[in-house]
Amino acid sequence: MSDNGGSIYSQQRGIFDNAPVSLWEEDYSQLKIFLDELRASGVDDLSAYLDQNPAVVFDCMRRVRVVDVNRKTLEMFKARDKAHLLDNLGDVFRDEMRLHFRDELLDMWQGKLAYDREGVNYALDGQAIFIHLFWSVFPGFETNWERVLVSLIDMTARRQAETRLQESESHFHGLFENAPVSLWEEDYSDLKRYLDDLRFAGVEDLGSYLDSHPQEIDAAMRKIRVIDVNRKTLSLFGAKSKDELLAGLPRVFRNGMRLHFRDELVDMWSGCLAYEREGINYSLVGDPIDVQLHWMVYPGYERTWERVLVSLEDITARKRAEKYLQYLGTHDVLTGLYNRAYWDETRRRLQSDGPFPLSVLEIDLDGLKEINDSRGHAAGDDLLRRAGEILQRAFRSQDVVARIGGDEFSVFMPGVDAREVEIKVTELRKLIEFNNAFYPSPQLSMSIGMATCTAPGMLLEEIERLADSRMYAEKRNRKLV
Repeated sequence: MSDNGGSIYSQQRGIFDNAPVSLWEEDYSQLKIFLDELRASGVDDLSAYLDQNPAVVFDCMRRVRVVDVNRKTLEMFKARDKAHLLDNLGDVFRDEMRLHFRDELLDMWQGKLAYDREGVNYALDGQAIFIHLFWSVFPGFETNWERVLVSLIDMTARRQAETRLQESESHFHGLFENAPVSLWEEDYSDLKRYLDDLRFAGVEDLGSYLDSHPQEIDAAMRKIRVIDVNRKTLSLFGAKSKDELLAGLPRVFRNGMRLHFRDELVDMWSGCLAYEREGINYSLVGDPIDVQLHWMVYPGYERTWERVLVSLEDITARKRAEKYLQYLGTHDVLTGLYNRAYWDETRRRLQSDGPFPLSVLEIDLDGLKEINDSRGHAAGDDLLRRAGEILQRAFRSQDVVARIGGDEFSVFMPGVDAREVEIKVTELRKLIEFNNAFYPSPQLSMSIGMATCTAPGMLLEEIERLADSRMYAEKRNRKLV
């Protein structure tokens, strides 16, 4: 029996010494006696008592006697041997440990014979060790606490990883919040399932399907959930808060946005996990915003689309500049009509594509030189602007009205025959008379010649020369040449 008992003890001792976690065999009997004495003296609320007598916590710690520790404990606390560790326990259990031990005392006071919590100890080289502590009274020692097992799991690596993760998340959130472009974190998982269901149902060409079921575009848009937006987004769309913006999303994504989103859906259907395109959104007060959209599924979410990053760059100013430059390249700034370059390009297009019949008007502003000489160029410019306003009002949107010289104007009227163009010229002359009623001096006067190209084989340049000669004939008849 003695040999067998020694063998069991040896096995148990081997398990204790070689356990992969820090193990402490401790004697809490003196602390148990002290707590019983406090209770006997009338202390009912230990928490209040410790608040009034904080030094008692340290006194309680000194009443705990370490009986033994295992090898992992020496390794964890950087101790040469047990004596080295036990002689320096004051360096191990300090600072925050006293706060944690106060909470442990409250557990013991309430009769708990086992508990666990997290805390901080210190290695003998001063390095903080984040630990998860498990405390339990050995079976058979419940009345006196002479044997207590304390196990400590080193959580330092995990804590450091959590801290790095928190710092990384904080860093990312700072970048997200303060980015100079609008950022949207969104959940597209419902939309992903919707597209998968369509594919399973036999839809092969999503573009054709959406063209024949346009209501599905709106249904697809409603399946997107906005998780977060940054400050630039609120500023861009004129929202005071995220809640205000999210409540106003139907006003932000409307009109032409549906057409853009239809194309985005086709991209997603084709397997694109990132794309970019231009589009138009609207501020909460209704102002259009030209945006450059960048859409990307977060790495790791390719199967579910649970996290998608959408960035919107405000390109409204750029678009306006482009439109203005385009306008300058095709329009006469003074009159607002098309310029000679656009006129020449239109002639080439109409010569090959029509439609026919195609009527041409050559118009000359009478007396511009005399007005410039007698009243100055400012008065001449005013007369040109009046001419431009009348010509813009007189013709259809599909007609091309251009200022091709100082006092010369030309008009292309696609699909208009000779009879119709005569009617239009009559209307134009009435507009001139009406305008002169409001501007008594100088009088606005135009000499007009017209000609019609009836078939594609006729050269437009010849038709223009014919109209031009008729304009000069009218001018001679009125003795303005």
